Formats: sequence, structure tokens, C-alpha cells
Amino acid sequence: EMVMGDTPSRFEGDRRPVERVSWDDAQAFIKKLNAFTQRQYRLPTEAEWEYAARGGRLSRGHQYSGSDKLKEVGWYSDNSHQETKPVGLKDANELDIYDMSGNVWEWVEDDWHGSYKGAPEDGSAWINAGNRGSSRVLRGSSWHDDARYCRVAYRFYFGPGHRGTDVGFRLALSLQSVG
Repeated sequence: EMVMGDTPSRFEGDRRPVERVSWDDAQAFIKKLNAFTQRQYRLPTEAEWEYAARGGRLSRGHQYSGSDKLKEVGWYSDNSHQETKPVGLKDANELDIYDMSGNVWEWVEDDWHGSYKGAPEDGSAWINAGNRGSSRVLRGSSWHDDARYCRVAYRFYFGPGHRGTDVGFRLALSLQSVG
């Protein structure tokens, strides 16, 4: 709200994730935030998102981000009461990151590809050369979905203009300077 002047979210509360945000909206927010802070925020790449969700080098190989029991780490259709929840009420994963399974789907920078064949091996965003493509990747699932969609490995996609009450984003901070 401080950066954009208002919030598009259906669900109110200071600690809830923002939702009803398109990929395009997230990019506009990032541009304003970077100008405001003089830092370099961005959407994570799909590879970065999955590495963080799995717990990085500390990973214990859980099905969900931080546990094999989704109720311990995520908000989904069985426990959300059909709304987002404040971040941090469930257990964090191995990297002390909260709500990477459930609560809201999270946009990442990458264009959608049906498989990983041909994906960059350095963790960078997989962007179609010359043409961004018609869909972007979403990860993490949401308060609205069944447990099977909350698995760390599950991927989904929508067009960059899609907004839903279960779609938001997470930021990454580049260590490079702005300008």
C-alpha cells in the first residue's frame, strides 16, 4: 500500500499475502519499489523458488515446503476456511521461509515450458528469446487448492494479465546495485 497507494487484495490484514495480482502488476510494483528503495528487487526465477521451497542445502526432501504433513506448513482447502491467512502462523521450512506451500500461488519470472528440457542450468530465468510467450509460471499453490497442488514440485501457469484471489508473489533481492 505504501508503494502503490492501495491494495488489490480481497482479504484484509497487514500480515496477509497480497493477492489478485497479475504478473504484470507484480512487475509494475517491483519497478516502483526499486525506484523508492534504490535496491534491486525482482521475482525469483523458477529454479530459485524451488531451491528455497525445498530448503536449499538443508533440505530434508519433504513433499511440501518444510514437512511431509501439509497441515504443519501450509494453508490449503482443508484448513484455510476459504481465505488467505497471515504469514508465519505455520511452521517455516529448513531455511526459515514461511508459506511456500499454500496460502497464495506465487508468480516467478520464467515463461511457461511444459518440461525442463532445455532449461538454463545456472538457475537463471527461462525466458523465450525474442518473444516472452503467452504464459508465466506460478508455484506454491493456495488456500483454495487441494493438497496435491501444494507439493514443492507442482507447477502451474497463467497469462501475465491473470488476477485471482489466490494469486500473489514473493520477492527476491539481487545483491547487485541499481543503476
